[in-house]
Amino acid sequence: MKLAQRSPLGKSGIMVPPVIFGTSYLGNLYKELTAEQKAGIVKSWFDNVEAPVAADSAGKYGAGLALEVMGSMLAKMGIAQDDIVISNKLGWYRVPLKGAEPTFEPGAWANLKYDAVQKISYDGIVACFEQGCSLLGTYRPALISVHDPDEYLSAGTDDKDRVKRYADILGAYKALHEIKRSGKAKAVGVGSKDWKIIRRLSDDVALDWVMLACSFTIMQHDKELVSFLESLVKRGVGIINSAVFHAGFLTGGEYFDYRKPNPNNADDRKLFVWREKFMSICKAHAVEPSHACMQFGMSLPGIAALALNTSNPAKTPDNVRAVGTKLPNEFWRAMKDGGLIDKAYPYAG
Repeated sequence: MKLAQRSPLGKSGIMVPPVIFGTSYLGNLYKELTAEQKAGIVKSWFDNVEAPVAADSAGKYGAGLALEVMGSMLAKMGIAQDDIVISNKLGWYRVPLKGAEPTFEPGAWANLKYDAVQKISYDGIVACFEQGCSLLGTYRPALISVHDPDEYLSAGTDDKDRVKRYADILGAYKALHEIKRSGKAKAVGVGSKDWKIIRRLSDDVALDWVMLACSFTIMQHDKELVSFLESLVKRGVGIINSAVFHAGFLTGGEYFDYRKPNPNNADDRKLFVWREKFMSICKAHAVEPSHACMQFGMSLPGIAALALNTSNPAKTPDNVRAVGTKLPNEFWRAMKDGGLIDKAYPYAG
């Protein structure tokens, strides 16, 4: 049975399913999938979720390849615009590839034909939006945002440069709101790994929705962050949560938030100890670790959806079921008793 559940994305007027599908593997993240494999990924969205399906993409994903492939696959499947809610995170612009591999994230993308450059400013965001629409073909994004403004700010060389970069970001949001007012998109948001940048921006620009990454997870759920998320809900700002597995580490992977931790390092060892205890409690309660990560990631009232990404469409049915299946309070109490979840966290156990 297909997932039919829908939640409002804040006051944006957009209804989304609890799973928003990531598209980076359509852009050759780490490896190049065949056209058949990519078609299988897109098909699995509609096989498991009632339309409209939601998908998250970006010009950075394969230097626009993910947008291009998604648009092409949707067209071949005969998907109507009203049956797909597309999020396009803006700030990277496709350019010709001059060397052996792209310069923007060397080693992360396989067999790309183009490079990408960062364009965060009023004019830059307009150019990124127009290029994204061209790559999508006949499809248009409903959700638009600035991609990783935290990374753009952190690249500042000094205070003066960081002030200029923040002004660039504010200019980008001026462009986003003009695009929304023109009717070419429906809602303006932000996606960031550093939630404090989201908080700063939320004080300076009107946001319809936010996307967290590596911030609100079963392992990390800072009280200050929880309070901020509760304030967003009260203001009618929609919340999408992502990267709830910390790049796969919590479910047994080698990488934690885009790096490979060293078990011989004292700080990194704490991550492994946490994971060992987590796995033990999951086993004792017959709970899949991934299921626990997803359920916690959705536990705070007001979180409308999780953004989930996989290169294997066979995993899509399990991911969809896990998002919609609640775990017993006994498991959450065991996690709190084991010191893995803050005992004061009110929305689990």
